Amino acid sequence: MDLRPRHRQPFSAFTQHEIEKMENLLEQSGEEVFDQKFCKKLAGDFSHSKGRAGKPIVKWTEVQTWFQNRQKICLLKENSAEDNRKLPDVTEECALDEANQRFHMPEGKKVPDLSDLEFEARASVDGAWYDVDTFISHRFLSSGEPEVLVRYVGFGSEEDEWVNVRKSVRKRSVTLENSECNKVRVGDPVLCFQEGKDHARYVEARILEIQKKFHDIRGCRCLFVIQYDHDNTKETVHLRRLCFRPSILGRL
Repeated sequence: MDLRPRHRQPFSAFTQHEIEKMENLLEQSGEEVFDQKFCKKLAGDFSHSKGRAGKPIVKWTEVQTWFQNRQKICLLKENSAEDNRKLPDVTEECALDEANQRFHMPEGKKVPDLSDLEFEARASVDGAWYDVDTFISHRFLSSGEPEVLVRYVGFGSEEDEWVNVRKSVRKRSVTLENSECNKVRVGDPVLCFQEGKDHARYVEARILEIQKKFHDIRGCRCLFVIQYDHDNTKETVHLRRLCFRPSILGRL
C-alpha cells in the first residue's frame, strides 16, 4: 500500500539553491518580491537554470506563494518569540530522563519504538497537514500541554515550528489502492489534496456521499462528494486525491 505521495507538498520542488536565493531576495528587496512581474522573472530564471534540468518548470504563482508564506512564518515566529519572553522557561532537554519515562509510561512498560512510524502535523500558517521529517525537540507549557518542534518534509529549518502534540500531531494518513475503495464509508474523515493557483495542500474534509462506478484501466472511477472542514464547501473528487486515517485499513 502506498503512502501519501510526498511530491505533492507545496514548495518541495524548489532546490536548495533556489530557496537560498529567495530568502536573500526577501531580506534585501522587501515588498518588491510580491510583485507579479518580479515573480514571473524569477520563475523564468529558475526554470531555465542548469540546476533545474529534468525538473518541472517553476510557476510564478509558486514563487509568489513561497514569499507570502515565508513572510507569514517570520511574523508568527516574531510574535511567538515575544510571547515566550513573557512566559517562564518551559523547555526541557530533548532526551527523556528516567523520571519522564516513568511519568509517561505505566510501571513495567517499555517506551514504544516509534522509529518505524511516520507522522503528520498541522501547520499553524494554513491549518493544512504536512508530513513530519524530524521531531527536533519537545517541551511542556506551564499548562502542562506537550509541544514538539517539527521539521516538515520538503521544507527547511526556517519553517520549523512548535505544535501541540495532542491536537496537531498524528500518525500519517495513507492513500488506498484502487481495489480498496469499498472500505470508504459516508462520514469518514479524510485529507483531500486541494490545489489552487496560490496553494497546494492537504486539508481536512468529510465524506458526504459515495457514487460507485465501474473500474477501468485507469483504476477506481468512483466519485466521492466531500465537504471541507475549514469553509464547509463541497467538491466531488476521485479516490486518488484522498488520504485516510490508518484506522480504516482494518475494515473488511
